[in-house]
Amino acid sequence: MTLATQLKYLTGYPPQIRDQVSSLIKQKKLKAYLLARYPDCHHFTTDKSLYQYTQQLKSQFIKKSSPLSKVIYDDKIHAVNHALGTHSFVSRVQGNKLKAKNEIRIARMFKQAPIEFLSMIVAHELAHIKEKEHNKAFYKLCQHIEPNYFQLELDCRLYLTQVEFFGEIY
Repeated sequence: MTLATQLKYLTGYPPQIRDQVSSLIKQKKLKAYLLARYPDCHHFTTDKSLYQYTQQLKSQFIKKSSPLSKVIYDDKIHAVNHALGTHSFVSRVQGNKLKAKNEIRIARMFKQAPIEFLSMIVAHELAHIKEKEHNKAFYKLCQHIEPNYFQLELDCRLYLTQVEFFGEIY
């Protein structure tokens, strides 16, 4: 089994991209590549600051949607399970009213990561408020919130690969 076939975060990408990443890993240059593109971590390290950051993006890009009730870093989300964050929508009947809650949970490993990766993950989870499925409209909304969405998703997968093979870089 070649290294390129072991890159679980890149399984949906073309072989030439997996081969390039394999080459960076073999040369021990993946970390340098990532640090050159993303030299700093974000400063949203508390659940409160994460909520405020997410709320700001929501207010800017998807004003006409139901409010967020919670945005937190979650220890139970592991990127190994192919989830960087989750969005849940819960409806409850209280008396004669229907109450809806939107919650976003981000994998704790992104507490120390570049702001660009956090922005991409938050954009993805916010897009789920309007579009539940991963369809064309969903990805269009992701790009509306974060114009570099697809490049950031690839780079985030490279970051996950780096963490898996060699550990944290920040």
